[in-house]
Amino acid sequence: MRTHDPVRGRNIDAALQKIKGHVAACWIGVVFDRQGSNCDSAIMRSATHPPPQPTESTAQTARRLQRNGILLRLSAVFLMTGMSAAIHAVAGKVPVGQIMFWRALFAILPIVIYMVIRHEFPHALTTRRPMLHLTRGIFGAISMALSFLSLAYLPVANAQALAYLAPVLALPLAVILLGETLTRAVLIAIGISCAGMLAMLWEAFSLPGEGALIGMAAGLGFALTMAFMRVHVRRMTFTERPSTIAFSFAAISALGGAMTLPFGWVTLNWSMVAWLALAGIVGGIGHILATEAMARTPVAVLAPFEFTGLIWALGFDALFFGHLPGMMGWIGICAITTAALLVSFAPPATRPAA
Repeated sequence: MRTHDPVRGRNIDAALQKIKGHVAACWIGVVFDRQGSNCDSAIMRSATHPPPQPTESTAQTARRLQRNGILLRLSAVFLMTGMSAAIHAVAGKVPVGQIMFWRALFAILPIVIYMVIRHEFPHALTTRRPMLHLTRGIFGAISMALSFLSLAYLPVANAQALAYLAPVLALPLAVILLGETLTRAVLIAIGISCAGMLAMLWEAFSLPGEGALIGMAAGLGFALTMAFMRVHVRRMTFTERPSTIAFSFAAISALGGAMTLPFGWVTLNWSMVAWLALAGIVGGIGHILATEAMARTPVAVLAPFEFTGLIWALGFDALFFGHLPGMMGWIGICAITTAALLVSFAPPATRPAA
């Protein structure tokens, strides 16, 4: 008859606790601590050292991180589209500067919580490159203002489609600033996107009110500034923490919005406050999730999932605002989305030999 061995039982319990602790640490590392996790430390080291020969375990880790990155990106797109819908609900009643202030202010809360979880608070509030953050903050605030102005005059889906022009508009900038050459597929994408803009411009004339063209112009300006911001933020992530970038952007945007107070703000009712709080919180969380997704998964892999936002935008328009695009609007949305997908899957642009 087998007797109970308390020492052996304690050893087994200790081993199980150790395994559970390791699994929990790995999960927390995947979600919050990309660089400190034992799960992905080999992958993070490959950025500075030649990668070792892939093994089954590292390949599985890479696939898991990629899946996590895709899920994070899908969640971020949903939240950012929800933020746009919340802004659209109040954009016709509240000045853009006031919306900017409250959206940025409410976004600071989830950003600070994110810093605390990653054990980066409060030292993540400081930086040795303040000019990079100032440039990002100023252009980000301008981009935010143009986006909110577009949402004030256009349905969420139309404004969202115009935002997809950002990767297309970045191509001429790459030619001018970086001397890159464009492939035939990219040139075709530019032509398709121009046709899509003309189709949406045609529908803008049929939209009620006199501000549809203002919304179109603001949406194009938003896409252009975002094209610049993509390059700038990517450069910043090499030396700056994502939490620092997010916090400085929110702080500078809130300051920029507060500077519009002398031009006249309105008294907010509880419904407006709720929409603005929702926009700020989900926008802040969405920004964090998008940054975490890019830390795990290549941008080229994530790019196609960006366009799921158009599905959410059409759903929000129909559910909350009772609006669906007309025929020309559908043509423009499909054309711009097709162009952006062509850019996402096209071979990388090349630079001429020196």
